[in-house]
Amino acid sequence: MRVKLLGVRGSLPTPMGNSEYRHKIQRIVQLVVESGIRELDQVEDFLRRLPEELRYCYGGNTTCATITSQSGVFFILDCGSGIRALGEELMSGPCGKGEGVVNIIITHTHWDHIQGIPFFKPMYIPGNLLNFYSPYEDLEERLTSQMAFEYFPTTFAGTASTKKFYLLKQNEVTRLADDLYVDRYPLKHPGESFAYRFREEDKTFIFATDAEFIGETLESVGSDIDFFLGADLLILDSQYTLDESFLKFEWGHTSYTVAVNCGIRWGVKNLVLTHHDPTYSDSKLNQIYRRAINHRNQMKTKKPNIYMAREGMIFHI
Repeated sequence: MRVKLLGVRGSLPTPMGNSEYRHKIQRIVQLVVESGIRELDQVEDFLRRLPEELRYCYGGNTTCATITSQSGVFFILDCGSGIRALGEELMSGPCGKGEGVVNIIITHTHWDHIQGIPFFKPMYIPGNLLNFYSPYEDLEERLTSQMAFEYFPTTFAGTASTKKFYLLKQNEVTRLADDLYVDRYPLKHPGESFAYRFREEDKTFIFATDAEFIGETLESVGSDIDFFLGADLLILDSQYTLDESFLKFEWGHTSYTVAVNCGIRWGVKNLVLTHHDPTYSDSKLNQIYRRAINHRNQMKTKKPNIYMAREGMIFHI
């Protein structure tokens, strides 16, 4: 399996502002001066050695990821604003000729997970087929409502592609491709949200955004072990710091501290912290990342490996 992240923010898109951009430049220039660089051929090596929060931007697009099986079958996970750039990319292939097949899996229909659909170009091309998978029998109605004429100049039904809808049922394993299977797990989140477990041969990837795990529920839930245990890759909601999560109880999101506890308890190999709060700068996200690693180390374990989700990040399982 190949997993790529295209949108990692929660709640709403958050482009970097001029103040944060200027701050990054100031820090980079300061490091240039301190390093004593004088020649252009030294720049590339300097950039490779920058701290991660200066080498990359975590990104401002809302949730979207892709998963590709070993046989090359391709699925999109959620349709936040991160799907727009993916649509542009797909237009250079069969989708641009009206010969594309696009498979989309929806965790839930809060706006930050579907708001990119109206800007997904392959949907407007006649001949393209969009297959939607979700736990919702009324998914077509929900997507239609988002693009009502009062809110968008083109209706969902008025786009030229063909759309089909498939129901992912509770306690059932669905075969998505010759070598890829998926099942789902209900998460604590206002209005519902679902985690998806993808399995290919002996490898497991779990996508669990928009979930509220707290210490008490983590200790009381038993069936979660069966679903999450031993995942090779777990992408998990970690929107808040622990202090902030106390102020936003029942909002449906997890603190990074509890997310690390989840990863340790479930024995996952690689944990990716995602659904970043829109108020968090890259600097704060990097601080959270360092604290998450420190928290894991204080728990006297070196597993799971911890990553802070950023746009463009790729994992091979």
